[in-house]
Amino acid sequence: MKPLRLGIIGCGNMSDSHGKSYAELEGEIVVTATCDIVLERAQVMADAVGATLAVSDYRDLVNEVDAVLIVLPHDLHHEAGKYFLEAGKHVLMEKPLCNTEEECIDLIHTAERMNKVLMTAYPIRFIPLVSKLKEVLDSRAYGDVFQISIWTEQYTYYEQGHWASQAKRLGGGQFFSHGCHYVDLLLWFLGKPAKGIHFGTNYGTPWMEKEGTSNAIIEFESGALGYHFGTWGARGTRLGYSIHAHCTEGMLEFNLAEGKLYVHRNLVAHKSLGDEGEKEAQEKEVLMEMKEVGKLTHYELKHFAHCIRTGSKPLTDAPGSLQGLRVIWRMYEAERQGGIADLRGLGLEDNWNEIRDCII
Repeated sequence: MKPLRLGIIGCGNMSDSHGKSYAELEGEIVVTATCDIVLERAQVMADAVGATLAVSDYRDLVNEVDAVLIVLPHDLHHEAGKYFLEAGKHVLMEKPLCNTEEECIDLIHTAERMNKVLMTAYPIRFIPLVSKLKEVLDSRAYGDVFQISIWTEQYTYYEQGHWASQAKRLGGGQFFSHGCHYVDLLLWFLGKPAKGIHFGTNYGTPWMEKEGTSNAIIEFESGALGYHFGTWGARGTRLGYSIHAHCTEGMLEFNLAEGKLYVHRNLVAHKSLGDEGEKEAQEKEVLMEMKEVGKLTHYELKHFAHCIRTGSKPLTDAPGSLQGLRVIWRMYEAERQGGIADLRGLGLEDNWNEIRDCII
C-alpha cells in the first residue's frame, strides 16, 4: 500500500501543530509538498516534515499530491478548497469549513460531483479519551446525561491588522472560529438541538473586532443542556481544556492537561464540597489514561486517510460541520436581535439542505 501523498497549504502556526504529528503516520501519509505565500515559511515546514517541494502558489504543487490539508485564513477556504476538489484531490479543511452557508454548500456539492473526500478538521473528536467519553455516554453506564460543560481558556493575542482579528476574514469572533469545535462536540454527544443563546464580548480582548470571550448555552430535544465557555483573553487558567458530563449516576471528566478521563460518584445529598472531608469522600476513578497530550492530530489524519482508501464517510464530514456552523450563525443572529435561537432541524443527522428561520 502506497502512502497517501499530502500537501500542506498554509504554513503558519496551525500547520505547525499538525506538522508535529506526521512522524506518527509513517507508511500511511507522506507530506510531499508545502505551500505558503511566504516561501521561507513553506521551506521551513518542508524541512520539518521531509517534503521535497516548497512553493508560494498552491497551483504549483497540485500534480505532486493526492490530498491537501488547507490551513489558510478562513475567507480563503472556499476558493482553495474548490480548486483542489475540481483538480481531483481530497481535502481536509481546517475549521471552519467556510465563512458562509453558500460557500459551504458549494464545496459539499463539488466534493460530491468529483467523488472526493471533504472532511473538516475537528481533531478533538478523534482523541482517544474523547472517543471513550462518547462511548461511555452512549452506553449509559452512569445513567442519563443531563448537562455537558466545556471550558477552553487560552491566551490568543493578535497584532494589529492580523487577519484573525478581523471579523469579516475570521467569519465572526471566538465563538465561530474556536467554539465551532465544541458546538460540534455538543451535537455529537447530545443529539438534536432545540434552542440556544449566546453572549460574547471583546472586553479583555480589544484586539478582536468581534468577541474574544464567548458563553453559549444549548438546550437539546432530550432536555439535556450543553454549555461552552471559551476565551482568548485568559492570562491564567485552571480548567484549561476540560469537559464535565453530568449523568444521573456520576460525573465524567475529560482533563486534557492530565491526559485522563475520570468518573466522580457518590456525592452525598445536601452536602457542600466546603464541608470537611466531603470532597475527598466522593469516589474518583480513572477510566482511561494517555501518556501523550496536546492536539494529537495524527488520529484525525489517520481517519482522513482511511476514508480516502475505503470510500467511507468521515466522522466529521462537511454536511455535519455545516449544521454546527448553522447553529452558531443562528445564535449570533438571535444575540443581535436580543432573542433565543431556534435550532430545531440542525442536528448532525438532520437534512442539511433545509434552511430554517433562526429566531423564536
